[in-house]
Amino acid sequence: MSTLFTRILNGEIPGRFVWREPDVSAFLTTGPLADGHTLVVPTEEVDRWTDASPETLAKVMEVARRIGAVQVDIYDAPRAGLIVAGYEINHLHVHVWPSRSMADFNFAAADHNPDPDVLEANARKLREGLRAAGYGEFVPAG
Repeated sequence: MSTLFTRILNGEIPGRFVWREPDVSAFLTTGPLADGHTLVVPTEEVDRWTDASPETLAKVMEVARRIGAVQVDIYDAPRAGLIVAGYEINHLHVHVWPSRSMADFNFAAADHNPDPDVLEANARKLREGLRAAGYGEFVPAG
């Protein structure tokens, strides 16, 4: 059975994609900790990050690094937060978002009912920032 993320990657469930490659994609979460909170997900269904091949893990982290750097710039944040939790969905994913303090690392504070228009605006803003940073070949039209 496919994971929720595989279903999103395959287009069976809508996703607000900001990055698409054959082996790794990124899309906004529906439970953001901050504006622009993105999930970086390998196409391969890997349950635990410790089970990922070094190549898959390196690719996921490189995409997360690029997205995080752009988030810092476009959201004027001092840092990009990054968490690999792995309990919500049994498919490796990295959370990356613009962070202002350690208080931003609290999943209990996530917005579980975000305004779809705000999510869409954040996806557009992040896509534009990624294109401006030179990553246009990986950014979907959206």
